[in-house]
Amino acid sequence: MSSFIIQGGHALRGEITPQGAKNEALQILCAVLLTDEPVTISNLPDIVDVNKLIDLLASMGVKTQRKGAGTWVFQADDVNLEYFNTEDFRAKGGSLRGSIMILGPMLGRFGVGAIPRPGGDKIGRRRLDTHFIGFEALGATFTYEAKSGFFAASAADGLKGTTMLLDEASVTGTANLVMAAALAEGTTTIYNAACEPYLQQLCSMINRMGGNIEGVGSNLLTIHGVERLGGTDHRCLPDMIEIGSFIGMAAMTQGEVTIKDVGYEHLGVIPRVFERMGIALERRGDDLFVPAQEIYEIDTFIDGSILTVSDAPWPGFTPDLLSIILVTATQARGSVLVHQKMFESRLFFVDKLIDMGAQIILCDPHRATVIGLDRKSPLRGVTMTSPDIRAGVSLLIAALSAEGQSVIHNIGQIDRGYQHIEQRLKALGAHIERVD
Repeated sequence: MSSFIIQGGHALRGEITPQGAKNEALQILCAVLLTDEPVTISNLPDIVDVNKLIDLLASMGVKTQRKGAGTWVFQADDVNLEYFNTEDFRAKGGSLRGSIMILGPMLGRFGVGAIPRPGGDKIGRRRLDTHFIGFEALGATFTYEAKSGFFAASAADGLKGTTMLLDEASVTGTANLVMAAALAEGTTTIYNAACEPYLQQLCSMINRMGGNIEGVGSNLLTIHGVERLGGTDHRCLPDMIEIGSFIGMAAMTQGEVTIKDVGYEHLGVIPRVFERMGIALERRGDDLFVPAQEIYEIDTFIDGSILTVSDAPWPGFTPDLLSIILVTATQARGSVLVHQKMFESRLFFVDKLIDMGAQIILCDPHRATVIGLDRKSPLRGVTMTSPDIRAGVSLLIAALSAEGQSVIHNIGQIDRGYQHIEQRLKALGAHIERVD
């Protein structure tokens, strides 16, 4: 198991370019199964979860060719349907949550599919009902092995368009159903669809492949099924979660950082939320400049009451950045209530921040009140373990700002979502080493 050793207290300075978006990449990679023609994808992040999905596609018979840094060509013209019956598929598919999204394109194109119980972050209940209820509405049937958590799916007569209301605006659920409906017979209407920029990217890609999706960017999608889809080229957006992470790192270390090529028009409310935390941001073209600040003061509501930052479906604030907001608040002037509505286990990492000297009250599994230290008392270095991707990076941010040495174990969790992070932070002046 690898670990990071961090000597804190060094301001980050310089320029950094965000990687391609992890959450988009997982959707787009599954979409290559929709066609037998070549699909070229660029700006793919070199991270564990993406590389695992590429390996799974290759094992399924998809031709994969790396053309350069972040650019791959895929051709799914000889998919091995028997592979779903192998233990290798169960092992590889069960090692990452993104594997659930191969089901939609497989059912739409081949009428069969399977998925083992997917892995991913242990951040609370992450049910799959939205996916399966939607597939059943399209005409698919499932068999389930309760002991192993293995699902086998079939649509012997093909998928048929229908109207559905999603019980939650699930991003992966919407992506899965859109891919299935793109090749279904007739028209599918999805109410309460997710509309994140990454989902918009998927819909635009399918339309370039010859699909017919209306309402892209809204929560009402109309998908007119087509008989076949062709190849295309696609470039992933910059990762908004990494951009938010770099904002937090700059603020916590009193650094001065320029984040290059952020795709500002796709960031939604993210810059505004960090500005309400008192962090100065300056847009320079498509770059985001974070100036050095000795003090940043958390805003309040108009009546003077404590600010609440909570997650919501897009265009609301993404839940993946709440842990970054929380750790950034520990050295701010003022207080904030962080309300994590979606996952009941995502705030449990705050005990490690409390060990470092942060003043945090964990109100319940969903809410934490952070009382900013106003830099009057620095966090202190400790030894800790990363529980998931986003909490792991939050602990890394805390360690970069802390006094003394910190050790973070289980950094494989961080590697799942952040590309070569220690090398890129070293270029900004961080004192960080990876050890086994």
